[in-house]
Amino acid sequence: MRAVLDENLHRSLLDVLEKLGFRVFDVRDCGLRGEPDEVVFEFAQRKKAVLFSSDMGFSNILRFPLGEHYGICILRFPNEMRTEDVNRELSRLLSRINIEDFEGSLVVVSPGKIRLRKVTGAKKYPKEIGDQEKEG
Repeated sequence: MRAVLDENLHRSLLDVLEKLGFRVFDVRDCGLRGEPDEVVFEFAQRKKAVLFSSDMGFSNILRFPLGEHYGICILRFPNEMRTEDVNRELSRLLSRINIEDFEGSLVVVSPGKIRLRKVTGAKKYPKEIGDQEKEG
């Protein structure tokens, strides 16, 4: 599974996600620093990746409907929490769910809990956006 790391998250999260089995793309390394949410979202869809962000705008299921993307994971940790503690807690919590559970879902992770909002009924597939990039 692939992941896109939004610029509002610490770069050290890349290592945490890789240890959980994700291939990670950091938007800062992909020329997307400062781009609008829609551009970052479309990039994640082209990469067939779960989007990891702390931007609550991505939790709007009217803008980003359940089942029509590869997954969105919102991280809600206090600013006062040390990066090492956030990474440790995130690793512990995300290891409790299957990578497949991200697909089409909204996952909100905060200290001590995970909320998983999945599409109900028939499974939808993400819309194809632009030309698909080759695996790599």
